[in-house]
Amino acid sequence: MTKNLEEKFIFYCNSKNLEINQYQLKVIKKLQNFYKKNFKLSFLNFISKQSLKKGFYLYGGVGVGKTMILNFFFNQINEKKQRLHFNEFMLNFHDFVHERKNKNTDNVIDLFVKDLKSKFDIIYFDEFQVTNIVDAMILGRLFEKIFNANLKIILTSNTKISELYKDGLQRDQFKPFIKIMEKQSIEHELSIDDDYRKNLENEKQNFFFPLNQETNFRINKFFRTITKNKKVSVKTLNIKGRKFEINNFYEGIIRFNFKELCDQNLGAEDYLEIAKISKYIVIENIPQFNDINSNQQQRFITLIDVIYDKNIPMAVTANHGLDNFSSSQSLEKTFKRTISRLYELTSKK
Repeated sequence: MTKNLEEKFIFYCNSKNLEINQYQLKVIKKLQNFYKKNFKLSFLNFISKQSLKKGFYLYGGVGVGKTMILNFFFNQINEKKQRLHFNEFMLNFHDFVHERKNKNTDNVIDLFVKDLKSKFDIIYFDEFQVTNIVDAMILGRLFEKIFNANLKIILTSNTKISELYKDGLQRDQFKPFIKIMEKQSIEHELSIDDDYRKNLENEKQNFFFPLNQETNFRINKFFRTITKNKKVSVKTLNIKGRKFEINNFYEGIIRFNFKELCDQNLGAEDYLEIAKISKYIVIENIPQFNDINSNQQQRFITLIDVIYDKNIPMAVTANHGLDNFSSSQSLEKTFKRTISRLYELTSKK
């Protein structure tokens, strides 16, 4: 990585016609310092390695540019690296454990971290969050061993470390992870008033509402346009012995009804498999959310996180515009990120 990361960031933003502000530049300077201390230490500084912060935790509201900044940083470094969604990382971990189910849990964690260390120097998790009690119980031990192995971790989140898994079941057992993260990480809040995703050219946005005959005509016309000369087929996914059937598969362009994806007991693992075969996703009839359908809302949040992480463009239909969606009380804060991401995903060509 070149010495002046700030200059490269300014050039990058100008080339993409992105607004630059002092808060983002401050993060860039901290990232350059983080990189210098962790990857450019001389032999004389070796003794101080143990006191280094091996994590960089960037948090803030939706649409402030957290992902854009860490994506930029990640693309500048030449070390062995991996970027993936946290759900995907934990699925990989649970698969690793399952394949070695006869071994002691701590021993399996050691083997998993050893395998990571052999492949990567730094791992990047975008939109880090913990909603699963099984993951919450294991993260303290897992990340302690990751940091002990001198693996570097960079993360974005909407929540500061001390408020992760807030009000979650058996949160006391999650607190060791919080202590480890606070001890091992540079924690920085990026706070900007505007959501840059909402400032995209909304006339190009493929978000169709309300749910009426005219909208139905528009989405059908749009779908005919993007699937022109493509063959339709039924695609069946086999996900660990479970079958998921996709009826409207047009050579990677897929059309779903919301109920197909979120009324069923599906999760990140299923959505990741769908994403692997998707070039464009259309989801119709997204409902308003409340405390009654909060399970469906949680699935929808997970789905959009996966689609966003895999950079798959979308078109959707709903009865209300993006700014007028309701939410269940427990997911209100998290859902703001989903709305922000929908602005961006439905604006992609």
